[in-house]
Amino acid sequence: MAKMIGLTGGIGSGKSVVAKVFATLGIPVFNADVAAKRIMQTSPEIKAKLIQQFGTDIYNESGLDKEKLASIVFDDPFQLQLLNAIVHPVTIQAAKDWAAKQTSPYVIKEAALIFESGAADGLLKVIGVTAPLSLRIHRVMQRDGITKEQVDARMRNQISDTIKMRLCDYVIENNNQQMVIPQVLAIDKAIRSAL
Repeated sequence: MAKMIGLTGGIGSGKSVVAKVFATLGIPVFNADVAAKRIMQTSPEIKAKLIQQFGTDIYNESGLDKEKLASIVFDDPFQLQLLNAIVHPVTIQAAKDWAAKQTSPYVIKEAALIFESGAADGLLKVIGVTAPLSLRIHRVMQRDGITKEQVDARMRNQISDTIKMRLCDYVIENNNQQMVIPQVLAIDKAIRSAL
């Protein structure tokens, strides 16, 4: 089984950009957020638990109503904890199952909530991606078409960037001033030499 390396950072930090660089180097990437959304759409067991917890109107003819779910959980930390308790364990297991099938020396598990979800257990190393708060807010507003207040509500549900980066083994600065590719190449080299 390939060694799993975590890739994390606050919302809007640029994790996906960094993940794409690793993928270009031939390192397989598991995106936990995408996997969680797929599981919520396709797993009958998870769907039943979400309906039980959040009501039947959480799904519509198109599937999971992500905006409705977001309006419930990002305004209520207790509801967010319940959602995470339903979805995180199956997503963590999906990542392990996926990693077991990979043949590369290591793989990347991209997840915003690696530390918050307990998913750091079993990871060889964790890479953090950081960017200035104002840049992160701007990126998310542009990407998701949401207000600053909505971005702030989502950020309140993640541990602070300062704490998160201290928990990481490597940190990539994605601040539009330092180039990301050389930082990724240096980390890739360090990981390969540690295997």
